[in-house]
Amino acid sequence: MAKKKDGDKRGSRQDAAGECDLDDGYVSPVASFRDITFENIRSLVTKSRYVQALILLTIAGFILRFYNLGYNSLWLDEATTYSYSSHSIFGIWGLTTGGEFNPPLFYWIEHVLLMFGNSEAILRFVPALLGVLSIPVFYLVGKEFLDRNTGIIAAAACAVSPFLIYYSQEARAYAVMLFFVALATLFFLKAMKTGSWTEWVLFGVFSALAFWTHFYAFVMIAALVLYALIIWAPKIRTELNNLKLLAAGVVVFVVLTLPLILVTIGLFATRTASAPTYGIQGLTLIPETFSQISGFNELVMVLFIVLFAIGIIQAFLIDKNKGIFLVLVTILTFVISFILSFKMPMLPRYLIFLTLVFFIGIALCYRTLYSLWRSRAVVYCFIAMFCIISGASLAASGYYTGYSKEDWRGFSQALAERTSPGDIVVAVPGYMTQPLDYYYSAGKDNTRESGATTGKDLENVYAGRGNSTIFFVVTSDISAADPNGDAVLWLKNNTKFAGQDTGIYLFTSQ
Repeated sequence: MAKKKDGDKRGSRQDAAGECDLDDGYVSPVASFRDITFENIRSLVTKSRYVQALILLTIAGFILRFYNLGYNSLWLDEATTYSYSSHSIFGIWGLTTGGEFNPPLFYWIEHVLLMFGNSEAILRFVPALLGVLSIPVFYLVGKEFLDRNTGIIAAAACAVSPFLIYYSQEARAYAVMLFFVALATLFFLKAMKTGSWTEWVLFGVFSALAFWTHFYAFVMIAALVLYALIIWAPKIRTELNNLKLLAAGVVVFVVLTLPLILVTIGLFATRTASAPTYGIQGLTLIPETFSQISGFNELVMVLFIVLFAIGIIQAFLIDKNKGIFLVLVTILTFVISFILSFKMPMLPRYLIFLTLVFFIGIALCYRTLYSLWRSRAVVYCFIAMFCIISGASLAASGYYTGYSKEDWRGFSQALAERTSPGDIVVAVPGYMTQPLDYYYSAGKDNTRESGATTGKDLENVYAGRGNSTIFFVVTSDISAADPNGDAVLWLKNNTKFAGQDTGIYLFTSQ
């Protein structure tokens, strides 16, 4: 059974090291897996404020991620997830080797989920679940990085972050990748302290899972390895054993990802062969990423960046290696992303793992405030700050009351009511048939369906229309799919506007 520490005779809310302790000296009775008993768990839940707060934050994160999970209809990328996941296990791997720019692990997971049914909620279930499980992992990473206060504040930021909530409710790999990256970071930090073979192997395993989930996880993995090399470089002879352990973790990663690495080299060459037609290029990527991570709010972004900067300074004051960690991961990620943005499409969601570093950096600010106001209320104030700011952002955006994605469900129903047998439905650009076909059936509606991307494609469809009316279903993606603007010009000259539903536009033949 756990008991109170006896060292603090003054009755202050600090431990022996003078640090803020929400538990008033309570010592966890669980030091290893062997200590996990009903009695010890009950003791933790009833006596540890950190555990109580983490449970409440996890419950809140669960509600925020699973509420209205199927409300939005699938948009293009989610429809692509459904399309690819519908293939066999080997068929999904064939898609990757054939040119799909996402690793197969998430599609394999979704393939299994589809055995339980086909709906928006089922397709989004795993991202939502792992989004919830990321909350305690953020706590553990923050605790390992510095202390439990850093961990619980970082967990609060994760639980209520509009950015993380949004991607936890999307049938794409981003939330899953973040979960695996966070676990890899946890075992990396533990391994750096203990030199345990087991923890280095687990670092390699979870790094591999992250890479199999999303290629861009490699940036974070590379940053962690580079950090270890930089820290050990000044005393490489004495740290030779540590380098062997790090090498073991890297070998585990390479062995587990070797087939994917070979495919990635070819995919990267294809992806960077021509200039990107969409995404964010250059330095603009940096403020846009911080803006989205901060809840899509510019004022909040400024506040969080200031707090992050203070947190970095605080990290250097505590231990320069901790400051180096925060700075290295952040700068390296942005430098690589800046360079790649001119070679391939680059979007802030690819950098979702930066939330882990960003929130931990902000959480470190509690130390600065605690030096001025020595009360555990400091920690609660930081938790409340994240909850209030994020709650206000979610309410102001109407996230749970309005559509945050294109409403293909409602649009398809309205389209079916407008068409007549023999009409032609054309998706523009052509790949928009994927979300359209998830909700709309040309066979059931007795219409003909096709796709068109260029002005020439549209002209060919128009020439073969006969007496049929053509319905052109258009999204803003046409600007990226046909950067020359021929398709937009053709639509302007040969069609008439017939309506709009969210980001979907309908035109009819004249």
